[in-house]
Amino acid sequence: MNKGTILVTGGTGYIGSHTVVELQAAGYEVVIIDNLSNSNENVLDGIEKISGIRPAFIKGDCCDMTILRTLFQAFPGIKGIINFAASKAVGESMEKPVLYYRNNLNTLMNLLDCMAEFGVKGIVFSSSCTVYGEPDENPVTEQAPIKKATSPYGNTKQISEEVITDVINAGAPFKSVILRYFNPVGAHPSAEIGELPNGVPQNLIPYITQTAIGIRKELSVFGNDYPTPDGSCIRDFINVVDLAKAHVKAMDRMLEVPESPKIEIFNLGTGNGVSVLELINTFESATGVKVPYKIVGRRAGDIEKVWGNPSHANEVLGWKADTPLADTMRSAWAWQCKLRERGIM
Repeated sequence: MNKGTILVTGGTGYIGSHTVVELQAAGYEVVIIDNLSNSNENVLDGIEKISGIRPAFIKGDCCDMTILRTLFQAFPGIKGIINFAASKAVGESMEKPVLYYRNNLNTLMNLLDCMAEFGVKGIVFSSSCTVYGEPDENPVTEQAPIKKATSPYGNTKQISEEVITDVINAGAPFKSVILRYFNPVGAHPSAEIGELPNGVPQNLIPYITQTAIGIRKELSVFGNDYPTPDGSCIRDFINVVDLAKAHVKAMDRMLEVPESPKIEIFNLGTGNGVSVLELINTFESATGVKVPYKIVGRRAGDIEKVWGNPSHANEVLGWKADTPLADTMRSAWAWQCKLRERGIM
């Protein structure tokens, strides 16, 4: 069964690679473009081991319109795009705002231009719960007000959503599903793909696993004086495979349900808030491995507490995040151990 070709930008990255696997399992052909700024081409080997299919791969930057046009000419008939090509670390965005605005916004606008030019039917946009800022109440629904972003990263997501909305409202001949997700964690159960950032991790779980295996001396917990039960920030941690499957559901809906709205927005989360300290404890209980950590000062741009209400996605997309957090922590640890076996880290 060939349901058509999907372009996955940033497809060798963490969420992108897991989504490629799920797209292939659902009957789509996949073309990946990635500049490898925060990933590695060896990820293609892991994808192939899981699915038996090696996706087409182009090393290139989506900010380069010449490269994008060449890609669309080489792969005519691309039906949809899933856009993961973005810089994504809150802390780094506070230090390098121009990099974030240039990369995240130029990539999106180039893709939207190509969609109109080459007849692409829809784009699934990787957005974020950061668009809600510090929410008035939790769990957050899609109707919650969009607050002033607390970081340039979050602001690029807000602006991107506005750009997509304006372009489609102006009569663009395609649809978009905007997925606002919470905190993706874990790895594929095969341990063939997972989160492997270049350099020092900006995200919590790879820092936990790298600390647990001895690569990092200790984990820094940013703040224990927040108005939460244990003083640490609260987030909604969603299994990455569950998250990847939602992207396939969104693509199916855009391409196969003619009456679906031209723009739809869905929260992707578990509906449960878990604190940073609770997450560390869950990891230790699930794996039997201790994680040395220290409490340090709050980090600029961090939100105190946010978790999502995913009922809209549950009902409309027929999707649910149901992998237990302990299983997710075990998958993250299995991936880290596999990296050690390979001599990668």
